[in-house]
Amino acid sequence: MTLPAVFIDKDGTLLEDVPYNADPALMRFAPGAREALALLAAYPYALFVISNQSGVALGKFEDVALFDVEHRLQQMFAECGATLAGVYWCPHHPQGNVARYAIVCGCRKPAPGMLLRAADEHELDLANSWFIGDILDDVEAGNRAGCRTILLDNGHETEWRTGPRRVPSARATGLHEAAQRVVSYGLPPGPAARRKEALR
Repeated sequence: MTLPAVFIDKDGTLLEDVPYNADPALMRFAPGAREALALLAAYPYALFVISNQSGVALGKFEDVALFDVEHRLQQMFAECGATLAGVYWCPHHPQGNVARYAIVCGCRKPAPGMLLRAADEHELDLANSWFIGDILDDVEAGNRAGCRTILLDNGHETEWRTGPRRVPSARATGLHEAAQRVVSYGLPPGPAARRKEALR
């Protein structure tokens, strides 16, 4: 049995964008994020955070710092009545200065590697899943993984490199509106819909 999921980009989508931040004390929800998680928690979607963390490859912080970031994310989800099913980081950057992370990889968005790994490890139904992000690299990663995608029009996309894989399924002004679009689309048929009925 496979589960539908909602994948959420971290910086600029779920959280306020603090460049290269690995300090849990500086983590703050982006506008509407708290309401979005509370809404999604009422539906049978598995919730994941998917994030490029090139600060590791660039020597901005150690990879172990991400354990505390993940722990704080789990707390923040729980404060909204939601469960964080998993977090997937890409610590790589081809121009990095930390040798073991300065590589071309298959996980750094816009590559779909983190989503494919999550799907394999958690038996996810990508065709009935969503990826919400604030730049077109997020959209491309989601599209390449076979998800539906939502682009937040919050001003964070500045390059606008377009292409057939970089067209979102929908747009939203913030994460709460994106979550409303997800749940209004309707649950996929089968076990997910039956689980929702059981929650009523």
